[in-house]
Amino acid sequence: MEHDFWHNKWDKNEIGFHEPEGNVLLVKYANRLLSCPAPRIFVPLCGKTRDIHWLLSQGCQVVGAELSELAIQQLFNELDIEPTVTQSGELLLYSADNINIFVGDIFKLTSAQLGQISAVYDRAALVALPEALRKKYAEHLSSLTHKAPMLIISFSYEQSLMAGPPFSVTRSMIEPLYRDYTISLLEQSPAPEKIKGKVDADNLVFYIS
Repeated sequence: MEHDFWHNKWDKNEIGFHEPEGNVLLVKYANRLLSCPAPRIFVPLCGKTRDIHWLLSQGCQVVGAELSELAIQQLFNELDIEPTVTQSGELLLYSADNINIFVGDIFKLTSAQLGQISAVYDRAALVALPEALRKKYAEHLSSLTHKAPMLIISFSYEQSLMAGPPFSVTRSMIEPLYRDYTISLLEQSPAPEKIKGKVDADNLVFYIS
């Protein structure tokens, strides 16, 4: 999937899985992320998700990665925070107290740049990627975070009924990506709204450690 695809989506405000408030499934299962003292949470392909607001309110440090600089400018505007913007390797780094967001290609992000992570929160990354990119993404994420535990929220729906993103990513698709982890399905429940207003789906919540 080309970078221009996502830049165009943000330019046109066509991001289908941005929620006006924090995700209810994050709040429900946040104890999995917050169990250690001073949690430092990585949110890959974070966009301007309100989940970052919620994580900050819980005393977390948040590190994100996002392709679209427009999304991150909007995020900091909504947080009412003035970030410091610097160059970090091949990426831009937007930073402020307890929040650091790398802007650019996530595959250019290194573990040295990212630093120590206590857990990963993936709500909109894996489901945004076509199948051909998921193995590369999973391997990179595992290496980046030194196999930090993950809370993953995905969807299950009949893919033939709608072209993603977001894509349907079921347990049978996740297991080969994270075969070196223990995978627990915490919840499978009907999504309260149709995906893009078109297709009924289930929410899937996984804890991977």
